[in-house]
Amino acid sequence: MAAALVLAATFLAAWLLSSLPEGGRSLSLSILLGAAFGIVLQRSRFCFYCIARDFIERRETAGLYAVLIALGVGVLGYHAVFGAFLPIPAAGRLPPGAHIGPVSLALVAGAFVFGVGMRVSGSCISAHFYRLGEGALASPFALLGAALGFVLGFASWNALYLSMIQEAPVVWLPQHLGYGGSALLQCGVLVALAWALNRAGLRADPPAQPSAPMWRAVLRDRWPPAVGGILVGFIGVVAYLRIAPLGVTAELGSLARTAASASGWLPARLEGLDTFAGCATVVKRVLLSNNGAFVLALVAGAWAAALAAGAFRPQLPSLRNIVRNFAGGVLMGWGGMTALGCTVGTLLSGVMAGALSGWLFGVACLAGIWAGLRVWRTG
Repeated sequence: MAAALVLAATFLAAWLLSSLPEGGRSLSLSILLGAAFGIVLQRSRFCFYCIARDFIERRETAGLYAVLIALGVGVLGYHAVFGAFLPIPAAGRLPPGAHIGPVSLALVAGAFVFGVGMRVSGSCISAHFYRLGEGALASPFALLGAALGFVLGFASWNALYLSMIQEAPVVWLPQHLGYGGSALLQCGVLVALAWALNRAGLRADPPAQPSAPMWRAVLRDRWPPAVGGILVGFIGVVAYLRIAPLGVTAELGSLARTAASASGWLPARLEGLDTFAGCATVVKRVLLSNNGAFVLALVAGAWAAALAAGAFRPQLPSLRNIVRNFAGGVLMGWGGMTALGCTVGTLLSGVMAGALSGWLFGVACLAGIWAGLRVWRTG
């Protein structure tokens, strides 16, 4: 009943916002997609840090297969949509709003630091949002730290932009290979990665037993990771087609930028920042943006899913967990701002769009998680 009430309130908010004369339909759909995304993340445990940690420490591959599946679904869907938005991928033109960023050392550094931050805080930013719905009371400190990290990223942006990013190439694979070649290459890489995991003999999580009733399999039991991957890819394609690419840091970064600008903590001009798509941040002039509605609904959807599964268990965090989450959040905030997004915005949406920056972010972020795990074990 509690889960049904949360979902009913979410749907009511979407219905009420749909009648607004300007942007109401986009806000309404953002709420519906955010709620669906939160449910999928919570039910399938789609947390990039957890997936990477399980692979590095326990050699479990089910989560990695789910990420590859999500990327494959998204790549095929995005490239089909691109044909309508930009029939000819000519040089000098990029599809509107797609997360295609510059390939630079700043991107590598940001992604690596973001991976270390995930290790320190125990989750990526998107997982901290869905864990709010599970009652994780340490996650707000990670998000607060991420906001501070964004401010530090804004403060260091001009120096990084002028030295590393300004002349960095923006590589969109369809401009070099066409839509067919780009989709074929990326899907081929994903298949090769899946084959390598299987060839290495790494074990996957055992499949769920089919004996449970359907209602229990949907509401109470964890969903198979592959199901989560398919749904994440599908939601990503629909979000880009109707509103904007998936991302969870734009609103958080915009709030941080607005507060820091009002306090006089930032330079008067952030060189070139607003020319990139990514998880774009702005000085807020409206109360609720599409990304803000998406993130709030993500938390609500995860809350409803956790209530239905009996996984809503609020627990007061220890001082150590508060410090760890805050410190990890600062690292993720700086890394996400510098890399123009996180594991959802830059990795998922970037790779789906055929951006080389998405692939580079994934490799550097995984290296950061690995380094963090190694240092934590030996330290």
